This record gives sequence, structure tokens and C-alpha cells, in this order.
Amino acid sequence: MPGINSETFVRKEPASGVELAPGIFAPESAVRFQYARSSGPGGQNVNKVNTKAELWVTASAITGLTDAARLRLQQMAGHRWTIAGEIHIASDTERRQEANRGEVLTRLRELLLQAIHEPKKRRKTRPSRASKRRRVDGKRRRGDIKVGRRSGGEE
Repeated sequence: MPGINSETFVRKEPASGVELAPGIFAPESAVRFQYARSSGPGGQNVNKVNTKAELWVTASAITGLTDAARLRLQQMAGHRWTIAGEIHIASDTERRQEANRGEVLTRLRELLLQAIHEPKKRRKTRPSRASKRRRVDGKRRRGDIKVGRRSGGEE
């Protein structure tokens, strides 16, 4: 496929296929580009040149993801996840086809990097007895100040 092994975005590995992100690969047959006429910037050029780039990647063919990362990828992909189990990303923000292709690959890479990042589990914590005591003492002091401001009323 022309243009897939751009050295800034994707390196072609001899046995593993296309590297989508560090340690994440997909066979060339699972990565598909398509180009169409864009609605973005370009003046009259948009009416005659296919500058919009669309990328489809078969998610089940992606290697290097754990099961948890694959699930996070599906959740993060949202509407970009198709019924056929593919990730579909499109870009028509640039005037040149090569720039839009690079933009699509960058978006896929960022999505994959977010998916492989495992969020830390939240550990429940409780306030200490001393911190509870300090809070209550502060409230009591504040209340005493306010009580001291009241007028007696009986004179």
C-alpha cells in the first residue's frame, strides 16, 4: 500500500506488519486507506482532488494489546468503532492528501496510546481521628466567634 510506511508515523516490520504505535502492530491486510473529495479548505482544488483521507483498521487483527487495553480502545473509539469491528478515522482538515493521511495516522496512534495506558485504581482513604477533631474544633471556634457578635437584647 503506498504511503503506509512513513517514517514519522509507521514503520514496517518484516514479520509483524505495520507498527501503529510502539509495540502495537497490525498486518498490512488489516489497514485500509481510502481517499475522497474533501469539504475542507482548498478553494476550487477541493472540487477536483481527493484530499480527504479515511483509515480503517480491523481491531481484532491488532497485536500487542492486552484484553483490558482492547476493551478501553473500544470504549475510547466511541462512534469511530464500526459494526464490523473496525476503527474508522477520517480527516479533511488539510489541503494535501499526504497531510490528511498523516493526521489520520497520528489520531490512531494517540487513541492506541491512550488505550494502553492503564489508569491507577483509586484507593479508599478515611480521614484520621486527629483531622476530624481539628475540623470540629475549627467549627466550634468559628461558632463561638459568631456567638460573641450577637447583641444581648436584654438591657
